[in-house]
Amino acid sequence: MIAMQLSQPAPIDRQPLTPVDRPIPDPRAGEVRIRVRACGVCHTDLHIVEGDIPHPRLPIVPGHQIVGVVEARGSGASLFRDGDRIGVPWLYSTCGECEYCHSDRENLCLSARFTGYHVDGGYAEYVVVPEAFVYRLPDGFDDLQAAPLLCAGVIGYRALRLSEIKPGQRLGLYGFGASAHIAIQVARHWGCETYVFTRSEAHRRHAIQLGAVWAGRAEDTPPAPVDSAIIFAPAGMLVPLALRALKPGGTLALAGITMSDIPQMPYDLIYRERTMRSVANATRRDAGELLALAAEIPIRTDVETLPLREANTALRRIKRSEVNGAMVLTVS
Repeated sequence: MIAMQLSQPAPIDRQPLTPVDRPIPDPRAGEVRIRVRACGVCHTDLHIVEGDIPHPRLPIVPGHQIVGVVEARGSGASLFRDGDRIGVPWLYSTCGECEYCHSDRENLCLSARFTGYHVDGGYAEYVVVPEAFVYRLPDGFDDLQAAPLLCAGVIGYRALRLSEIKPGQRLGLYGFGASAHIAIQVARHWGCETYVFTRSEAHRRHAIQLGAVWAGRAEDTPPAPVDSAIIFAPAGMLVPLALRALKPGGTLALAGITMSDIPQMPYDLIYRERTMRSVANATRRDAGELLALAAEIPIRTDVETLPLREANTALRRIKRSEVNGAMVLTVS
């Protein structure tokens, strides 16, 4: 099979992903082998490829927004049949035994493994995954539309929940890429007014098209303070700007897996019981709820596509904020 492999992290302009021919993997007990049809391209993939986060293993095949069909099953794997269409997210497995796994916080499991990071992911023609950590996909989404739901959608949904936004309140979104363009649709479904802050004029237009009541730059003052805010962009300098726009008692959620340093800021920005919290991964419950909600609303994912062998180009375009919505690799 063909896979886009990372052997050594490097800036994406150096094209660190290279095509390699690998054996088709066999599923072990409780696993299924998926023939990959499409794989979403995530900002986390860029952090992995460029070495912004430490690597538990190399070489590695990135990719964790995988859509494909079951082609083979290991012993004891009985949840799916051959030919079933399923999706694979970031969360690959957990220990199932720790305090976090037993308290509906498996996203914090210290033994968790992640797709395309600890184990080979979906920038390949085949992938092997535990059947307990994959999902049936809503029928109303084709492969390309479904792929961004599996991380961009799930993380956006968890970030919304952790921001403590309530129906009818004002929400601020900082950065308007794949996650934000899904989160805004959930927020609108909940009756929220959404203000979008992004440096990209194209992204501001996209936000307005998707129902934002206002869009501007992070340095701009919105028409009114927001009750909750989410920062999707991995830029620490946005934190004081977002806190400045947040009402007393509001919550700011930081949705990135990594972020540049948060600058020194006056205590007054967090005074009056403003809360700031990170969003770490997601649970299977988050994924199940988001997929059901995506079918109910229904969510429309805006996607741009490139073939698997152009994964470096796809990541470069994400780094340059040149994608409206989500980028998806077509695999088979």
